[in-house]
Amino acid sequence: MTTPPGVPRQPAPGRTPTAPAAPAPPATAPRPYPESAPPHPARPPHPARPPHTARAHAAPPRTAPASHSGTASPTAPAHHSTPPHWPPPETPDETTTRLRPVPAPRPARTAVAVACLVLGLGLVGGAGAGAWVLRDPGTTTERTAYTETATLWHSTPVDTLFPRSLRGAGAGPGGADRTWTRVAVAPDAPCATVLQPRLAAALRPAGCLRVLRATYTDATSTHVTTVGLAFMRTDAAGMTALHDSFTTGGLDRNPELIPPALAAPGTVAAGFGNAQRASWHISVLTEVPAVVFAVSGFADGRAVTQPQPAHQAMAKGQSTTAAQAGLGHESRGIADRVEQQLRSAVTRATEGPAAKGER
Repeated sequence: MTTPPGVPRQPAPGRTPTAPAAPAPPATAPRPYPESAPPHPARPPHPARPPHTARAHAAPPRTAPASHSGTASPTAPAHHSTPPHWPPPETPDETTTRLRPVPAPRPARTAVAVACLVLGLGLVGGAGAGAWVLRDPGTTTERTAYTETATLWHSTPVDTLFPRSLRGAGAGPGGADRTWTRVAVAPDAPCATVLQPRLAAALRPAGCLRVLRATYTDATSTHVTTVGLAFMRTDAAGMTALHDSFTTGGLDRNPELIPPALAAPGTVAAGFGNAQRASWHISVLTEVPAVVFAVSGFADGRAVTQPQPAHQAMAKGQSTTAAQAGLGHESRGIADRVEQQLRSAVTRATEGPAAKGER
């Protein structure tokens, strides 16, 4: 039947009207997300929290609009099992605070510091190893007579080594007492410029350092005696060898090795020279690196043609000028007292409070 114009067409009886089909999307249209609604826009970061990327939430699937008759249209296809695709993270310039630039490491400066450290450790270790390898097994840091005597010539007062007065109980002929008074002191001097050439050559193997001298006279001002200390630079073995050369080798009795006299102008020893030397004594110590010597003569300036060693002039039955005048006792007695003064000074230097505190 023909429907008049302007009147809506009625459906045929027994048929249910259907909703018009939705147009199909183009086959080449891009699909950035799964079949779901686009994600919600990202929330701005909270001010108190560090910025982060908002998480997209999938929206429920849309349904086709209901028909005029109240029947529902077919539902949309179900979601795939593929995990959702999240949007790319936000760049720091947009939502985050820009990080501070980290300074790049400086390999040159680091290498220099490491090299200095290695070099310093090497020097310290090398020095310690060298000292351990080269050290003498017999060396020690303890103060001994051989470590302290070499400095006594300039660190000890002159009155300590050469007192103004010396007393010799039983030091004269027949055990008579003697007293000597100092009349002159010479400044320290090199061995080669003070000692006789033969005597200086005999002491040279032990390393003669300096010589100190003083002149004494007896209580009657009849005799004068010059006493001296020669400080050596050697060890105990060197002093032992030097001692043997003087005692066993006979150097202490050789007239060519007589110690020099020290004249003192304006005193009783003004005329005491090498020609007035009558008796002498030389003592090479082994416990202390030093040589003690003394030479005696007459105060009136008389010359002596045949000088005699002290131990010979002190022997009984001697008729020489030196023996009859007791000059052997003079030189030996004064040398022994000065040697005692030296030993006492060495003992104080090695066993005094300062030395004990360092041990």
